[in-house]
Amino acid sequence: MRKQHDKQFKEDSVRYYMDHKELGIRGCALNLDIGASTLSKWIKNCKSENGIQVRGSGNYSSDEQKEIARLNRELRNTKDALDVLKKAIGILGK
Repeated sequence: MRKQHDKQFKEDSVRYYMDHKELGIRGCALNLDIGASTLSKWIKNCKSENGIQVRGSGNYSSDEQKEIARLNRELRNTKDALDVLKKAIGILGK
């Protein structure tokens, strides 16, 4: 079972590494109880011109794209529910 870490934990982990570079990635990861490759990936994803920014879970390049995907899922689910209601009304109306 995979552990899911929230955005805040990822940001804090990267900051911890930046503050304790003398420990190295493995040492910091061990102290944080995460895998070294996981921490390395977060560090790589966080490097940007504007400071530390961490992507959330999923393969979205921005928070806006993640929100758009969520809204599209919600719209699709709503349309499916509406179709079911229309069919139910059609069956009950006979």
